[in-house]
Amino acid sequence: MTHKNIIIFWFWLLFTTFSCTDELELSPVSSMTVNSFWKTEEDAKGGLYGMYDRFRNQAAENLYYWGGARSEELSYGLQASEGRERFFENTLDANYAGPNWLRLYTVIHDANLIIKYVPEISFVNDDTQNIILAQAYAMRAYVYFVMVRTWGGVPLVTEPTEGYDPVTTFKPRASEEDIFIQIKNDIGQSLSLFPDNDFPSARSEWSAPAVNALKGEVFLWTAHRMNGGPGDFQIALDALSQVSNSDVSLLEDYDKVFRYDNKGNKEIIMAIHFEDLESGGNYNSSMFIRGDQIPVNTTEETKALLGIGGGLNRWAPSSLLRDQFSDDDSRKVTSFVEVYTYDGANNSTFYTSAVRKFRGFEDAGTTKFMDDVILYRYADILLMIAEAKNGLGQDPSTEINLVRQRAYGNDFANHEFVNGSQEENEEKILKERLFELSFEGKRWWDLVRFDKAFDIIPSLIAQKGNDHLLLFPISEATIGLNSKIIQNPGY
Repeated sequence: MTHKNIIIFWFWLLFTTFSCTDELELSPVSSMTVNSFWKTEEDAKGGLYGMYDRFRNQAAENLYYWGGARSEELSYGLQASEGRERFFENTLDANYAGPNWLRLYTVIHDANLIIKYVPEISFVNDDTQNIILAQAYAMRAYVYFVMVRTWGGVPLVTEPTEGYDPVTTFKPRASEEDIFIQIKNDIGQSLSLFPDNDFPSARSEWSAPAVNALKGEVFLWTAHRMNGGPGDFQIALDALSQVSNSDVSLLEDYDKVFRYDNKGNKEIIMAIHFEDLESGGNYNSSMFIRGDQIPVNTTEETKALLGIGGGLNRWAPSSLLRDQFSDDDSRKVTSFVEVYTYDGANNSTFYTSAVRKFRGFEDAGTTKFMDDVILYRYADILLMIAEAKNGLGQDPSTEINLVRQRAYGNDFANHEFVNGSQEENEEKILKERLFELSFEGKRWWDLVRFDKAFDIIPSLIAQKGNDHLLLFPISEATIGLNSKIIQNPGY
């Protein structure tokens, strides 16, 4: 972000900050804000930067809580978990409900302001105006997609809150069906506004390929979960195929996809940008290991993989996840490291494990966890194409084997995918997504989409039939402040 844009960005924050509570109690934005701010291209760009900045605050940690933390990926680490076990043990309740939706609605508010006011601003180039609007529609669609998968129906807000009216400010929850109608409409609006299929330079803003990735995932969800059937599988396949036609490719080295010094590489389709001296770090800081807790009596190879250490090992890759990776899978060493200690007789004892995928970089004796949080990348697209093809009764071998060829290299012949029944293929696609996308905030939502959460997650196996657990509870604080918000059944 340039110095000029930073000034614009802080100007934006100054004039659009509003106080709100979990139930969308929004204090009004002054008329001076509207009259003085939404006038120029620079104002519009400032509003856009504000929207991305607020969403980055959610991507830093909460996005993983919602999309991954309740799966089988993680278990206890060395440090006090600070309540994180409530996620993977699936004991959330209305008093400990996980992150609420409050700050997500600030992102939606930003998008709503852009959608309302940017069309009234004169631009030198119409494409610039359209791209800004397209990104706002895309962000609103994505955030509602996060929320509907997390809580089910949520309050549907499509206008900025610029005045206080208790009748319209306190909104009840819309149905899941209505939320998905809005999501799909916003995706359509976004795609109609992008002038081409190009990526922005850092691949950290919404683009036509990124929105088609979102469209594909949305329609896979409704195909599986909302009786969308073959029609939705076909729409998903068409959208995901459009992504394949853009400037994307699998990197030869899996590890390089995630590195701080390789942001915006050709595998990335959409990422949330983290930058040294500009932003805080991401969620991997609670999944690594503090330097002084790296045991001296471990192997030199392990020490090299951990470097100087950093963060805190508050939760760690579970044995269930670790034991499924084969040693010839190149994704294993990038995704996590197992730490063992050795006694004088060279007998080993398991000590802990740590996530290496977003391990950041070392600077002046510290580790900074500032790798981008990736929303979509090409390997994910290939596996979603395989999923869509399988849903249509087609052979998904090509896409799965492209992913496996990189993963296994010279040992690929031992892991080549061979087409089977739809049920067999689905099981293998889901497992491939675990190997390829672990710790990327995908696993919980994958398990729910495939209807496998109660079959795979240890803490849920004995609770099969309690389908309310597929949604998060809504916090008591939210419900207590707005009588129109009704708790999810079962909580």
